[in-house]
Amino acid sequence: MKYFARQSPLVFILALCIVCASCSREPTNSWQGYVEGEFLYLASSQAGQLTELSVSRGQTVANDTPLFALEARNETEAVAQANQQLQAARAQLADLATGKRPPEVDVTRAQLVQAEADAARAATQYRRDEQQLRAGGIAQSQLDESRANALSSAARVRELQSQVVVAHLPGRSEQIRAQQAQVDAALAQLGQAQWKLDQKSMRAPHGGLVFDTMYRSGEWVPAGSPVIRLLPPENVKVRFFVPEAVVGSLAPGRRVTIRCDGCAADVPAVLSFISNQAEYTPPVIFSNESRSKLVFMVEAKPQTADAPKLRPGQPVTVTLQ
Repeated sequence: MKYFARQSPLVFILALCIVCASCSREPTNSWQGYVEGEFLYLASSQAGQLTELSVSRGQTVANDTPLFALEARNETEAVAQANQQLQAARAQLADLATGKRPPEVDVTRAQLVQAEADAARAATQYRRDEQQLRAGGIAQSQLDESRANALSSAARVRELQSQVVVAHLPGRSEQIRAQQAQVDAALAQLGQAQWKLDQKSMRAPHGGLVFDTMYRSGEWVPAGSPVIRLLPPENVKVRFFVPEAVVGSLAPGRRVTIRCDGCAADVPAVLSFISNQAEYTPPVIFSNESRSKLVFMVEAKPQTADAPKLRPGQPVTVTLQ
């Protein structure tokens, strides 16, 4: 009896603790969780000195807002050089496609006129020498020379006539194809130079919160190193864990409410992901009853308009509807 009397106050205290714990226990359709953010790490593929940082940490930006720029003098000059090479290649292609220039054609025509006059004189002299030979006034050798001169002059006329025709023709098809390939190569080089120049500046691919900036103006930024960490509202989600007995009743699209400290009202959300792999209870759940049990990770996404109310790492309570 003395032993029972000494233990009675202790038993009463333990029973009271169990009752209080039962009263304070959350409903079975509510679980503790936390806010998770899937950040966009914005970086340039090119290295350079940070010359302009247009946003600050904690700022909300819209889509296509300028974020930062790197020094780009070499890239700007490369674009100008590639553009000049493209213009030169196109000019050469146009020259091949149109034949010789008009002044060059005029020179050939003038030479043709002179050759026609020379041929006419040579033909006249040949006919005169034929008459002189019949009269016995000249030797046969002189007539042969006149004939050769007339034939040569006539051949020169035909040559220049052909040159005038050819001067109006475009270049050979092989030359044109080769020059077209030069134009295509110059165009590709210009596109590559322009791409490198565009990589020296960054605009927001989505609207969202500038969660952090990793560099300050004047610092050297290696290629591929993130300068800004951006959190779009659609990338905000809530992660929580449910026991095996509950996971079978959940499905993507089911509505839940999210309660957090400082929130004026509950935030509605829908389940977006339910893990198929069981895992041990994570440290964020402090329930002694479930610490040794296996649980399943579940994710829920709030509406885009409500996402800014939630902060990554913030503890929340998720309740099924």
